[in-house]
Amino acid sequence: MAKGSDSSKVWSAFSLVAVLGAAAVAKKALNTSWKAATGKTPPANPADPDVDMKEAVAWAVVSGALIGLARMYAARRAAGYYAKSTGHLPPELKADRQDPDAETPTT
Repeated sequence: MAKGSDSSKVWSAFSLVAVLGAAAVAKKALNTSWKAATGKTPPANPADPDVDMKEAVAWAVVSGALIGLARMYAARRAAGYYAKSTGHLPPELKADRQDPDAETPTT
């Protein structure tokens, strides 16, 4: 695997593809589930005043939570794969207090 900034670029590209793919799959599943549950297509733009407020809020909450969870899951899986492939976490994740020798930041 690449070293230094090349490793960071590989991780950035890999995680971006994983996260975007997961978001697309989650969105498709969410749209299908919404239509099955409500009998209507999901609101294209919940900010549109013609969309019922309850429906707009429900769509925003459900879609935001599920797409966010799918993206987080994909990023975690990608980081796990990266760590298995390289023997270390991606550069951006090392700062998350993974180094036992690092000082604990004071607030």
